[in-house]
Amino acid sequence: MKDTITKSLKESFEAKQKLLSMSERIEQMCRIIVNCYKNKGKMVILGNGGSAADAQHIAAELVCLLDRKNQRPSIPAIALTVNTSILTAIGNDMGYEHLFSRQVMDLVNENDAVIGISTSGNSDNVINALNAAKEKGAKAIAWTGSNGGKMDDMGLDFVLKVPSDKCSRIQELHITVGHIMCEVIEKELYGKQ
Repeated sequence: MKDTITKSLKESFEAKQKLLSMSERIEQMCRIIVNCYKNKGKMVILGNGGSAADAQHIAAELVCLLDRKNQRPSIPAIALTVNTSILTAIGNDMGYEHLFSRQVMDLVNENDAVIGISTSGNSDNVINALNAAKEKGAKAIAWTGSNGGKMDDMGLDFVLKVPSDKCSRIQELHITVGHIMCEVIEKELYGKQ
């Protein structure tokens, strides 16, 4: 048991050390998103499974507060993973592959940033959502593992391939990037209040 715990903690630590070398890439992505907000846009974020939870977590940090000391206005963000009636209706009536793209076509405009999270980079419903975002003229951003999968070749505005092939480590890196991104957005839009 102890060996498993130690091995997991070491893997996580090593993955985050590798992520440190990607700080310029993360900054590039943050600039794209901050520019969307400065142009009266919003963030729309989505994913499956653990990535769905990450989408909700990140949206909550922006709508509420990341830094409790920084009492700032709400920052508009929507997780497309939270409305069970919409999700089950689209899944049942249109197919799971349209789960997010249908919502993107309705909710997204050209000033928005859409972040699709997929550890493999191959989730059809996330790919379809990112294609819908491109069609709407929004910034289409993917978060994947180190491989990038199909999302690496989609001509997106930005693909963040975090440095791991292991699902659990990829998800840990995604939420780390999510928190960093939220912190940057708060500071760029509102500074210290």
